[in-house]
Amino acid sequence: MSGFLEIIDTYWLYFLVGQYPNGPLGGLALTLLLASCALVMAMPLGIALAFARISPWRAVRWPVSLLVFVVRGTPLLMVVFWAYFFLPSVTGVKTNQFWTMLIALVIFDAAYLAEIIRAGIQGLPKGQMESARSLGFGYFRAMRLVVLPQAIRHMLPSLINQFISTIKETSLGYIIGLAEVSFITSQINTQVMVYPAQIYLVLGLTYLLLCFGLSRFAYWLERRRGKQQAALVARKEAT
Repeated sequence: MSGFLEIIDTYWLYFLVGQYPNGPLGGLALTLLLASCALVMAMPLGIALAFARISPWRAVRWPVSLLVFVVRGTPLLMVVFWAYFFLPSVTGVKTNQFWTMLIALVIFDAAYLAEIIRAGIQGLPKGQMESARSLGFGYFRAMRLVVLPQAIRHMLPSLINQFISTIKETSLGYIIGLAEVSFITSQINTQVMVYPAQIYLVLGLTYLLLCFGLSRFAYWLERRRGKQQAALVARKEAT
């Protein structure tokens, strides 16, 4: 227990932000920044892919569906290796660690978000689109102004779960030397050397508290939405 408290007292700032402000940002702050940027940047691409996945035109729907299936079926670790080690040997351009990981996460998140958004859109009553079209809205305008806002409200728990997955996937940056929280933990272990169990226990508890807290928030949102839908149904039946 004394070793556990000693590690926290000595290395808590390094664990949180790495060498910042005397060096590059790292640690838990970099992990959260990387996961947040990846999800935000992947959202527009995911929406575009979702629209293509439910497009009435086969020439659009089939190639995009194939692309989504290939990305979802490819290990993220392999993509990181290709981007960081293979491409520089071919192009002669060294890839930045942060941007390599961010681009890989954006591509993967976009593929998974495409399926989440597609399911959210298709889970809405078909009358929503038909009503919008009857008011003179075009297909894309109806999607943007009527269907998508409702679908996003239904998808919030799934989006939070995807954010949790992205946080855990940032640990793959360790293999390319990205100073995210697991890499910082290994550096602390190298410096201390006598408390490996306590050091990695801190890392495990950090992931547990962060991911569990977000998952409970997603569960609360889902229950809240369920209660709102039940109340809406009850009001309709009462009238």
